Amino acid sequence: MQLVPKRQALQLTGLTPAKLREWTSRRALIPADQPPRKQGSSAQFSWQTILVLRMAVILKDKFRLELQAHRYLFAGLRRELKSRSFIAMWGQALVLRGANKWSFADVNATETSQDDVIILHLDPHLEVIAAGFALPRPAEVTGQFDLFPALAVTTPSTAPHVDQIEQLRRFA
Repeated sequence: MQLVPKRQALQLTGLTPAKLREWTSRRALIPADQPPRKQGSSAQFSWQTILVLRMAVILKDKFRLELQAHRYLFAGLRRELKSRSFIAMWGQALVLRGANKWSFADVNATETSQDDVIILHLDPHLEVIAAGFALPRPAEVTGQFDLFPALAVTTPSTAPHVDQIEQLRRFA
């Protein structure tokens, strides 16, 4: 798992050092993936934690929600993100249905629920995280990666004979 230090987390989230410390340490709303090991060392953050921090910034700044009330939402969101790949999150939105009720939904799917919801599109946040962590974007991934590199296969008629191989070894 790739982690970034606090300095880079500040750039990726747009938080001030005091606000990041408050949210991750003092109030422990969204704890760091790896707390500082000793005085003077930096906490470390995964892309999942950075994404949750960015969601918290939106909820606090844009919707003026009190974050302490949504502590369990952040914990559940982090747990779910740990089991998902970065590429799979593109084209998704976080749908908040209540205090602790949320889900991921495809951006192209229309919300048919009659309930009031808050929809947070993830792609703009994933763009920032992809740049900060040097992670691939969906357009850059053309399919499944090869497990083994492809090797050329020669047919028996064109394969060198044993005596030719011996001769090549002697001259090498």
